[in-house]
Amino acid sequence: MTNISRERDLIAIIKGHDALSGLNNVAQTIADELVAQLNRWHSLPEQWDNALDTQIHRWYAAAKPIWPKRPYYSPSSANSCPRELYVKAKRAKRDSFPKPPYQGRWQSIGTAIGDVIQRDILAMERNLPDCPFSFERNEDGTPVFEDFAKTNHRVDFDGQTFYLYGTCDGILRYVNAEGEVIRVGLEIKSKQTSAARTSLHSMREPEDKHVKQCVAYSAMYDVDYYVILYVNAAKKGWNMTEEDFAKTPDIRAFGIEIDDIDRHELFDRLARVNRCVENNDPPPLDIESWLFNNFKTACAESLSAEEIDDLRLQVEQVKRSRLPDWKKRPYLEALEFIEKVREGTAANGD
Repeated sequence: MTNISRERDLIAIIKGHDALSGLNNVAQTIADELVAQLNRWHSLPEQWDNALDTQIHRWYAAAKPIWPKRPYYSPSSANSCPRELYVKAKRAKRDSFPKPPYQGRWQSIGTAIGDVIQRDILAMERNLPDCPFSFERNEDGTPVFEDFAKTNHRVDFDGQTFYLYGTCDGILRYVNAEGEVIRVGLEIKSKQTSAARTSLHSMREPEDKHVKQCVAYSAMYDVDYYVILYVNAAKKGWNMTEEDFAKTPDIRAFGIEIDDIDRHELFDRLARVNRCVENNDPPPLDIESWLFNNFKTACAESLSAEEIDDLRLQVEQVKRSRLPDWKKRPYLEALEFIEKVREGTAANGD
C-alpha cells in the first residue's frame, strides 16, 4: 500500500466515510435532497415554460468554442487504459468503426437524459417554490454546464505539466436548512438495460470510474462536494406500488466528498502517463478496459511482439480459469481484434 493510500484510508476513517466510494454525510444529504426535489417536480402536472426553452436555445446558439491546450486529458477518460491515454496524447487516430444502430440510439438517449435533467433543474429554479437548488451562473448569465463551462485546467504535478480539458454536467448552488450556500458538482449518468440496475439491491455505491471523473471535475471547478445522479430509462412498469418504487427507483444519487488526496492520486496517474508520452515509453495495455477503448486500432498497432506474447499468455490463463464464459469473452475478442490488426499491418508491409 502506498503512503497516499494509507493517508487516504486514515482520513476516510476520521471523516467516517467509505474510502472506496467517498460517501459522506453532508454530500449524501445534498444528493438525497436533489432526488427529493426532482421527485417533487416530476410529481406535478406538466408545466410549460416557453421563455426558458427559448433562452436555452439562445444560450447554445451564442456559445463560443473552447479548444484544448496540449497535452490534455479528459475527465471522462480519467480511469481509462493507460495505453489508450498514451496513444491519444500521441495524436493517434480515433477509431471510427460502424456500430450497431441500437448503440447509437443508446448513446443519444443517454445524452438526452442529461439535457432533460439540466432543463428540469433550470425550470425548478423558476417554478418550484422553496427549491434549494440552482445552477451557478457565469458573468454573462449562462448556467455553468456543458458549452458554458468548458475549460482548460492546468495541472503541475511531479515535474509534469498537462491540462484537464472538458466540461461538466453542472455546478449547483445548494442552500441548506441554515441558509448556507454550498457549491456542489453534478454528474448525470444514464442506465438503460433494466429497471433493476438502479434498485437498492443492485446499486449500492457509485461506479469507481464515475467517481474518478468527478475527482477531475473537482479540480477543474474548485468544488469539494459532488453528486452522481443515475437516471434509469428502463422502468419496472407504468403502475408501481409505493413499495416497488421504494425498492426499485428510477433515479439514484450518491454524494461524494473529494479532497486533495483524491486529486493527487488522479494527478499521479496522469503524470505517469504524461511522462511516458514525453519519453516515448508506452505504458502497458489494460485489456480489462478494452470494451470502451476508443483507440483500439492504434493500441494494437503500437504493441511490441513481447507485449503480444504476454497478452496471449494472459488470455490463455483466463480461458483455463473458472470464470463464466461471458466474462472470458471480452478477453478473447480483444486478442482476436489485436491479432487481426497486426496481421493486416504485416500484410501491408508496415
